[in-house]
Amino acid sequence: MTPTAPDSEFLRDVVAGLSEMPKSLPCKYFYDEAGSRLFDRICRLAEYYPTRCEMAILDRHAAAIMERVEPGSVLIEYGSGSSLKTRRLLDRRRCAAYVPVDISREHLEKSARALGHDYPEVEVLPLVADFTEPLTLPRSRHDGAPRVVYFSGSTISNFGPPEAVRLLRRIATVVGPGGGLIIAVDLKKDRALLEPAYDDALGVTAEFNLNLLRRINRELGGDFVPERFRHRAVWNEDHGRIEMYLDSPSAQLVHLDGRTFTLSAGEAICTEYSYKFSRADFAGLADEAGLTVERVWTDDAGLFSVQYARAR
Repeated sequence: MTPTAPDSEFLRDVVAGLSEMPKSLPCKYFYDEAGSRLFDRICRLAEYYPTRCEMAILDRHAAAIMERVEPGSVLIEYGSGSSLKTRRLLDRRRCAAYVPVDISREHLEKSARALGHDYPEVEVLPLVADFTEPLTLPRSRHDGAPRVVYFSGSTISNFGPPEAVRLLRRIATVVGPGGGLIIAVDLKKDRALLEPAYDDALGVTAEFNLNLLRRINRELGGDFVPERFRHRAVWNEDHGRIEMYLDSPSAQLVHLDGRTFTLSAGEAICTEYSYKFSRADFAGLADEAGLTVERVWTDDAGLFSVQYARAR
């Protein structure tokens, strides 16, 4: 792969994160082709309850969820990945067009081709983009149709409260007044369930975390040695979030873009926060963003939720 241009956003974000104290790397860069494949594996792990719970909710309640969507709507999915969950919604035959939005081109194009084959009546319009930035949607035969955003996987958890409100406000703008949001929201629960979900026994999540360093080496010309780092995930009760790190057990130097970054023994690079919410927590964020939560569906154990909100 050709190294990313020196002025790329990826490079700027990585340099900025490594220059901070404490150091950090943006989790949105997990999802190159290899990272997307690893995340698909994570979603099948016994410890990783979110996907299993969300699928159970969709299997049981997809009809009720989609009853809130006007026939002929355009469904826009943020961070679509393999679009496996989306099929539960498309099966209800209420969407005329589907716009999967993802930062990983290879993964996106593969899943879009499969969906186009399996749902020939739906106009599939893949969009390679960072959904945290303002989006320009592809032209569609159904421009002007009602819009609904599907935001799965509790990806909203990766944003601190102010950032989450800003993103939800952008979603409200994309769908317009009266438009809908179907969003997966992970609920607060005991750390005994939370921490293994982000630090599985097989080490798949560790490999997913370390793959970010390999991507930086490959695309940006860095010289991280992934074997010198250790994956760690911990529940922070005070902030209501899982925190994921790459720990450096020994002192080391990393070179990137003509710069040298020093890591001391025991220093950590934060790669992800994953916030968990009570129902009231999320309803408050949505309200601040101009969205009103109308319905909440949960799995039998109340670990996870899928919520429908409407833009005011």
